[in-house]
Amino acid sequence: MVNLQVISDVHLETPKGYDIFEITPKAPHLALLGDIGYVFHAQEYFDFLRRHLLKFRTVLLVLGNHEPWHSTWDATKQAIRDFERRISQERQSSAGLGEFVLLDRTIYHIEEAGESVAIVGCTLFSRVPAQSMEAVSFGVNDFYRTENWTVEEHNAMFEGDLKWLNERVLSLRGHRIVVLTHYSPTLDERTTDPKHRGSPIHSGFATDLSNSAVWLSNDVVVWAFGHTHFNCDYVDERTGKRVITNQRGYYFAQSPEFDEDKVIKL
Repeated sequence: MVNLQVISDVHLETPKGYDIFEITPKAPHLALLGDIGYVFHAQEYFDFLRRHLLKFRTVLLVLGNHEPWHSTWDATKQAIRDFERRISQERQSSAGLGEFVLLDRTIYHIEEAGESVAIVGCTLFSRVPAQSMEAVSFGVNDFYRTENWTVEEHNAMFEGDLKWLNERVLSLRGHRIVVLTHYSPTLDERTTDPKHRGSPIHSGFATDLSNSAVWLSNDVVVWAFGHTHFNCDYVDERTGKRVITNQRGYYFAQSPEFDEDKVIKL
């Protein structure tokens, strides 16, 4: 059995908690599904990751929308990839350091005791329709806090991520697949806080992918995501996949049903 501990949206940037928040290992592999903090807080952000690489065999990271705040997406990804390279080099002489994997249109295979799972991950973003662009542009802080970032670029990244996901699940036919994203792939009411239903900026958070190849694939057994600050764990009746979020939320506004020890057993 493959065990994967899943956590997202811990928002260690405010108030700063990089040196305080600790995740107790309940599985060998940890998936951080975005909004861990600002990569702009480089020393603190990477110290947090390194600390947990000493506890877990693998730490998988999906970038959330907060990771690039006060910077650009390109600079943020470069900083994370540089960290990934440093950890890979250090592991050659440090047996106690876990493997770090940035999930940015990335496939990562986990094999344990004869069981195999393909982890397929990316940020995903969301599809903002033309009629919602103005509301999302003015109502979502990403377009103020992330440098050189527009709704049009957000949409383009979504289309690229979705195309990649659709192609990857087809190429992995016959494997057990776990999809890890930051943004939500569904408008199912079980994934949305009732107070946000009908919001004019909801398309900045979630997209209905119910007719996409990646959603319909019988090989996808779990889809876990974050971003909504609303927790869920249910089985999609149409496809049989398990849909999971485990988001802490901001320190002073924590999400109900967050479970720091949550493990997906595969």
